[in-house]
Amino acid sequence: TAFTCVFRCFPCDPSCGSASWAAPEFTPRSAAPMVKMTRSKTFQAYLPSCHRTYSCIHCRAHLANHDELISKSFQGSQGRAYLFNSVVNVGCGPAEERVLLTGLHAVADIYCENCKTTLGWKYEHAFESSQKYKEGKYIIELAHMIKDNGWD
Repeated sequence: TAFTCVFRCFPCDPSCGSASWAAPEFTPRSAAPMVKMTRSKTFQAYLPSCHRTYSCIHCRAHLANHDELISKSFQGSQGRAYLFNSVVNVGCGPAEERVLLTGLHAVADIYCENCKTTLGWKYEHAFESSQKYKEGKYIIELAHMIKDNGWD
C-alpha cells in the first residue's frame, strides 16, 4: 500500500555524508528516524538530500527518489507522467476500473498527504497479461511534481 511506502528506506551513497533519512529541522531521537509526526498527525517522510528526488509542485513534500523511476513514457490526464516503483507522502483513494490507453485497469487515485492535491494513480490490477508489470506501481503527472536535489 501507499502507507507502506512511507517506511521504505532508500540506500544512500556513503560518500555524500548524509544519513539515509534526513530532515532539515528534525533531529532523530526515536527508533524510527525516517518519520516525523506533524501537527495534523500525518507522517511525512524525507528522502535523502544526497539523491535526486521529485517533490510536490504545490507544497514541496518529497514524493519519490529518482532511483525508483521506471519510465518517463506515460500519459496522464493532464499531460506527460512518470511511472515509479514506490513513492512516499502519498495517500491512496478507492480502486476503480478505468479504460486507459493500454486497456482496462483497476486504479486508485493518489494524492499528496501534505496538501491533498491529486497527483496521479496507483495501478492495483491490470486485466491484460502484457500490462501486469504495472501492478503496484505509481503514476505521477509532471504537472504536479518538480525535481529537487542534485539535478545540475
